[in-house]
Amino acid sequence: MLPSVLSDFFLTPWLVAIVLNTVLLTIVWLAPKKLLTLAGVIHAGVLGVIVWGILGWQGYAVVGFYFLVGSGITFVGKAQKEALGIAEQRSGARGPENVWGSALTATLCALGVLLAKAWNQDALISVLLLGYVSSFCTKLSDTCASEIGKAYGKRTFLITTLQPVPRGTEGAVSLEGTLAGIVGAIAIALLAWFVGMIAPISIALCILAAFVATNLESVIGATLQSKFDWLTNEVVNIFNTLIGAIVAMLLGWAIGV
Repeated sequence: MLPSVLSDFFLTPWLVAIVLNTVLLTIVWLAPKKLLTLAGVIHAGVLGVIVWGILGWQGYAVVGFYFLVGSGITFVGKAQKEALGIAEQRSGARGPENVWGSALTATLCALGVLLAKAWNQDALISVLLLGYVSSFCTKLSDTCASEIGKAYGKRTFLITTLQPVPRGTEGAVSLEGTLAGIVGAIAIALLAWFVGMIAPISIALCILAAFVATNLESVIGATLQSKFDWLTNEVVNIFNTLIGAIVAMLLGWAIGV
């Protein structure tokens, strides 16, 4: 017989997570259109194992939805964005910096859920799940707003001064991008509610938190990003998702979700 530790391992979601991620990410890597670099595949695999192992298929569905939609949206209006020099680097293929810039906050929330389960803190688990979902609502909102705004924004304004600026300017916002961002946040929030991760009232909290965080991210881009070399887009994304998660968790804690 296998030692009890190994036996327990093979009966847990962790084995499923490893096998599933290996299969899916192999398919992603072999696909003609590269959505991830090789390093990105490895880091996404680590992320996927953590999420499935702790949050199960429901948490995996949320991050998978973000990855597919977030990756797909970068190809919208790609020719226009490339002509203007504002398209994503590497033809949209994500590397490790993109994986963790988008999902570090969510990963911390998932690890928090693991600790809260060990301590039997059900109320804390609900709040952390809200933070997990809200972080991805925020990131997809930001991605949709940025990519749709760069491709189809008719008039773009600097968020701090409301002065017209070219599409793709850090801190620029547009009506088209803003609406796309709200739709992105709604989509993930509805999915998370449908799979049972959050309560119905939390849908509104996630959308509100994503809207607040995405606009604050634009303020950071307009005022601070050019002043500090370390404040890359990926670092700003971490701040963005962290703000979205914190705002939603504070609201959720306040109303007792």
